[in-house]
Amino acid sequence: MAAMSAAAPAPASAAAVRIEVVPAYSETVLEPWDPVTCPTNMVLTGRSHHGDEEALTTYTCSFVLINGEQARVYLSEWSARQKESRADFSAPDHRAVAARWHEGDENGYTRYRTATMYWRGQQVLLANGEVSDPYRESNHDWQAPANTVMTGRKHTGDENGTSYYRFATVTVAG
Repeated sequence: MAAMSAAAPAPASAAAVRIEVVPAYSETVLEPWDPVTCPTNMVLTGRSHHGDEEALTTYTCSFVLINGEQARVYLSEWSARQKESRADFSAPDHRAVAARWHEGDENGYTRYRTATMYWRGQQVLLANGEVSDPYRESNHDWQAPANTVMTGRKHTGDENGTSYYRFATVTVAG
């Protein structure tokens, strides 16, 4: 009788995959001095700021769960600096934002760290990229819509200027 071998599980079809983006951590910092990096295996999904550049900013980080399993998150290096008063950052394709560092006021500089995500050895994809409605920087709370993650941010002006957030839907190849 031939020995039976264990077959590798078949890849999950897109229809059979359940994706959840679950907020799990928030951190409030004095933004002009403190960089924020999401904890292990989390990416950014929210940001709130009330006041000028000396006010506190709160960041929300989330796990990406696929069929109940955490996606693995791998950070890139910090991006090039952009002047905050005219910053326009978009993560490369299929990368989420996982960290932000702003130094100074609107004449200071902002940098980001993006991340790739993997589930069962397969890269997690980000699709249907969108841009939020405009927010007044000095008085806003932004949270990514359900099952989306932050992929960038655009800001013009000072604390009374306008901020927009880029976000995309988490998916896997099917």
